[in-house]
Amino acid sequence: MRVHICAVGRLRAGPERQLLDDYLSRFDKTGRALGLGPVAVHEVEDKKGGGMAAEATLLSGVIPKGAVICALDERGKLMSSPDFANMMAGWRDEGRGDLAFVIGGADGIDPSLRSRVDAKLSFGKMVWPHMLARVMLSEQLYRAASILAGSPYHRV
Repeated sequence: MRVHICAVGRLRAGPERQLLDDYLSRFDKTGRALGLGPVAVHEVEDKKGGGMAAEATLLSGVIPKGAVICALDERGKLMSSPDFANMMAGWRDEGRGDLAFVIGGADGIDPSLRSRVDAKLSFGKMVWPHMLARVMLSEQLYRAASILAGSPYHRV
């Protein structure tokens, strides 16, 4: 199952980019044997200032047709890392070819796109910068693959 991170904004060089690249590389290596990956990062930018609606249109354009769509949203479901791993494995085992994680801009995800998602995931009640959310997601992707592979990376 191919994984897509569809996000508003461009992540420039720096510590967040280094962490993102590191975790995605780890995920690709661990997930390959599990039928997970590779990961593609799709960054969109609303240069015309159309707000959340314009961002939703741009994000919709990079989400593969037929993909499971999981939005990162503060109103989403809180789950443990093992539950997250099992959710991904379930979609993979159903034969879903693509899984798209959607990360909105500073104002979140437009309701028109949020209403179409298959799942909403929250990293807690706090609001996180959308650039940092990419890093947190990439770490959880790697952790999920490690859990499914039986690796000691995840400890309870």
